[in-house]
Amino acid sequence: MIDLLGYAAFFLSTALIFAIITLGLNLQWGQTGLFNVGVAGFVAIGAYTSALLTTPETAGRLGGFGLPILAGWVAAMAVTALVAGITGYVTLRLKADYLAISTFGVAVVTQLVALNARGLTGGPFGVAFIPRPFGALADRPALFNFTSCGVVLAVTVLTYLALEHLTRSPWGRVLRALREDERAAVSLGKSARSYRIQAFAVGGAVMGLAGAVQAHLIGFIAPDNYVPTLTFQVWAMLMAGGSGSNRGAVAGALVVWAVWVGAGALSAALVPQAFQARAAALQIVVIGVMLCVILLWRPQGFFGPRRRRTPGGG
Repeated sequence: MIDLLGYAAFFLSTALIFAIITLGLNLQWGQTGLFNVGVAGFVAIGAYTSALLTTPETAGRLGGFGLPILAGWVAAMAVTALVAGITGYVTLRLKADYLAISTFGVAVVTQLVALNARGLTGGPFGVAFIPRPFGALADRPALFNFTSCGVVLAVTVLTYLALEHLTRSPWGRVLRALREDERAAVSLGKSARSYRIQAFAVGGAVMGLAGAVQAHLIGFIAPDNYVPTLTFQVWAMLMAGGSGSNRGAVAGALVVWAVWVGAGALSAALVPQAFQARAAALQIVVIGVMLCVILLWRPQGFFGPRRRRTPGGG
């Protein structure tokens, strides 16, 4: 029973980390209309930044700064915000598909750097010995998972409250105005490009924070953790929960992660061992089918704003 509760705590911790990432994407897409498909890259930047600043000295790799975990998280947010801001400055003149391609390119470049810059990132071997909150409890897995879940929950709540405050502030209202009618917002003296760069940077900082929290939760990171599947998962979570709603971002993360884990467990139980590698693709199929069902039943997602019917409309 204790082991089961410990696993539940680990499951919830992972789902909440995805919720933080989805909150960042919701600020970019749901509030501002910025089509970012480079989510995995920004998460990776945050994870590696915090890991390099907090790990002990390692031969052949940059590190050894031994900073506190909290300092690593703050640095992860700052570095990711800077990278996202520069990316936004360069690419936000682009629209729709072109913006998506450019942000995907950022994610690909980030993964290639993580894979090949061994002196910085450890290359394919990744970064190990990342300090974990309450690491002294690691020999008691259930208790460690509970305490870690408490830390992740606290970060998630603080992130949620901060983004709720931002989206309800005048700054957030400008973002929504730019998403709905850019010309009207610009006619009121608002700089569309400036606000979009700010939104892209803040959303990137949130994603970087999530990457840092995940790195310290697991204690090890590698380039394989930040493949395009991660971006697909986060987008599915936002669409299921409701684009434009912070509550929806959190709810979508919990539901989609539960379905993802459930589909993996089911395929592992039913598919013969020889076909396990191919069966892993069934998780993506299940998420795709689930997303189609949700969008057919409720196009705006669980908590997305309902579309107003025009007078005389259907």
